[in-house]
Amino acid sequence: MTEGDHRPPAGAPDAAAVFDALGSAYERAFAGSAAHRASLDWLLERLEPGSSVLDVGSGTGRPTAETLAGAGHRVLGVDVSPVMVELATRQVPDAAFRCADIREVPLAEGSYDAVCVYFSLLQMTRDEQSGLLERLVRALRPGGHMVLATVPVDVEGVDAVFMGRPVRVTSFAAEDFTALAAGAGLTVLRAEESLFTPAHPEAVPEPHLFVYARRD
Repeated sequence: MTEGDHRPPAGAPDAAAVFDALGSAYERAFAGSAAHRASLDWLLERLEPGSSVLDVGSGTGRPTAETLAGAGHRVLGVDVSPVMVELATRQVPDAAFRCADIREVPLAEGSYDAVCVYFSLLQMTRDEQSGLLERLVRALRPGGHMVLATVPVDVEGVDAVFMGRPVRVTSFAAEDFTALAAGAGLTVLRAEESLFTPAHPEAVPEPHLFVYARRD
């Protein structure tokens, strides 16, 4: 691939196609994640009224954008899936959504009070994940907070099945992902691991890592 070309390698499933197919089933499958909702509560406790928040990989808008916008914050959700963006726009009218690849979205320095990245890096290469995290940290104002969530497994370019759909996954072991966040310019305040089984007949238990961080 040439620089700036984010198409998957030949034979790799496209992220937009995967999540277009999942649609609202993804929301239902993950609605029971107590760790996700706890991370949003943590973020709400630290945001000033009317804060600006970037939600990377915003999906259907629930629960992240809905929770934050419902608390009076200005939320921009970015997702590569047209189906997800259409659902989010309809379900969370108080937030704004954009169908785009976050790797290609201009991000002004210090333009957000908080950034949320929930499981939206897993179909990127390790270099892309690292480069994007550095850009997202620069988009945070000093003192701003970021919540990151991923599946902490040491794999690179592995073909897997997620909720019945083929996906190609790249991730890091928990300590390496936490180190990646710190290397991107974040102060890691807390990292919590848990096991979660999505509410879907073809889902299996999966490890989750939530990283709570701040740009100092």
